Amino acid sequence: MAKKGDWVRIHSIVLHADERTGKIPEDTKKCDLEMWTKGFLQEDAEIGAQVTVQTACGRLEKGELVEVNPYWKHSYGEFVPELVQIDKQLREIMNFGGDK
Repeated sequence: MAKKGDWVRIHSIVLHADERTGKIPEDTKKCDLEMWTKGFLQEDAEIGAQVTVQTACGRLEKGELVEVNPYWKHSYGEFVPELVQIDKQLREIMNFGGDK
């Protein structure tokens, strides 16, 4: 259960597909316009409940509670040893701090 004041992420539908303007690409027209927002939970709630959050700038938004204490889960991938060698070569070529 998420508690009032927790930092959370919510999801909401801003416009359903049939409400979107005709001046967008065909494949986009078929999709709902969705919004994910982070903020401070305004009441205790379970994941999946409709809640209100106060964003960092003070705006109040409503949506479905999807995550408590959200964080970035992406990375730049695994270590690539070749990049270390490229870095060494580049520094040699540019001669950082050298006499040349």
